[in-house]
Amino acid sequence: MGEIVRYKRDVWGEEVILGVSWDLLYVVFMAIVILLVVHAIVMAALAKKNLDRPVSEGRRVVRHESIDRWFHWLMAASILALIFTGVAPILGLRIAWLNIHWISGLILTFLVIAHIIRASFWQDFKSMLLVPKDFGEPFDSSSKPGKYYFEQKGMHWAVTVVVLAVIVTGVLMFLQIDTPFWDRTNSMAEDQLGLIFLLHGLSTLALVALAATHIYFALRPEKIFYTRSMISGWMSEEELSANHDPLKWSPKESD
Repeated sequence: MGEIVRYKRDVWGEEVILGVSWDLLYVVFMAIVILLVVHAIVMAALAKKNLDRPVSEGRRVVRHESIDRWFHWLMAASILALIFTGVAPILGLRIAWLNIHWISGLILTFLVIAHIIRASFWQDFKSMLLVPKDFGEPFDSSSKPGKYYFEQKGMHWAVTVVVLAVIVTGVLMFLQIDTPFWDRTNSMAEDQLGLIFLLHGLSTLALVALAATHIYFALRPEKIFYTRSMISGWMSEEELSANHDPLKWSPKESD
């Protein structure tokens, strides 16, 4: 565990957890770069088999409502702000990061709570659930999904777990610092605070990996129309029929 966890001596001389070893940041970065480069090379080698892609012209259908696109981009901005301000001191960048960090964290917390409420009562929550039959989808070329692919569902739930871990540990750390709302209390024992720092650091590393992977796949040529739909809200009827089963998902026509 010495390569993953940093330790220190507390005021009693006992060894307690200080936090995650930030050497892992470089390990995660290199691992993600290697995996995504390998994926890009493999996809380029297979590209000749997939030259025909659906066009964006013609009738359009709604994939994302305006409010959901706002949620997505605001959450993306707050996550990127958290990642940047979180790793900047580790990389030796001198910025006034702490206030930006906790403000971004509060914004993300509010957005996540609002999104959970909206998804539970105003959206089709079941469309994002992972069920056993979904796990066979990547191996069955004849199978088309409903609104979301297996990979999209998997990414969504991975990000959900990691973001919730970041938020919970971040809020616990936030309670220990000076803010406009309260003075620093130092109420948490050093060993407990160290554990929170460790969990926050590990979830941050996972968030870095997921964010990089998500951005990469969002920019893939064969998937770029999904990114466009997160900006404009629509996809073409041809894109719908080529990638989705209308019996599982029948969106309304776009204006």
